[in-house]
Amino acid sequence: MTVRGLAAHAQASASFISQLERGQTSASVGMLRRIAVALGITVADLFNEEQATGHRLVRRAERPELHAGRGSRKYLISQRPLQNLEVYSGEFEPGASTGDDQYTHGDSQEILLVLRGTVTVHLGEAIPRRLEPGDSVEYRTSIPHRVVNDGDDDAEVLWIISPPTPD
Repeated sequence: MTVRGLAAHAQASASFISQLERGQTSASVGMLRRIAVALGITVADLFNEEQATGHRLVRRAERPELHAGRGSRKYLISQRPLQNLEVYSGEFEPGASTGDDQYTHGDSQEILLVLRGTVTVHLGEAIPRRLEPGDSVEYRTSIPHRVVNDGDDDAEVLWIISPPTPD
């Protein structure tokens, strides 16, 4: 995220953010909260003295799980703060889906890749498409969409979204 982008999200000036970054000014708790929200982190993370290595490892067993419908699980693969992309792994038991209705989120580019099993993807008014392992579909997140495992086996998918969906 650029200084100007952060400033816009945090409702501050770019010069203020730049001065804060260089230690030439201080910020109120309210401003720190807005900065943390804009970065997708907690206020406590702003005070972390450890230097980031640029490499962030997420073990399968340690993936944060997001609440999903019955028979499905969704895990965040990319770690916060999300920068250029957002990646999720999804697992669907037979008959499970992302929900009864199609949904939208922001207006980003999204790619769905089937890793295992088969799923049917519903995209707006288009004819639903059945995808098998290795198949992918790309669409805008502003298009209503839904994923259903109408196969007989468990299915696993990967969602890649860029830029990350705004909160």
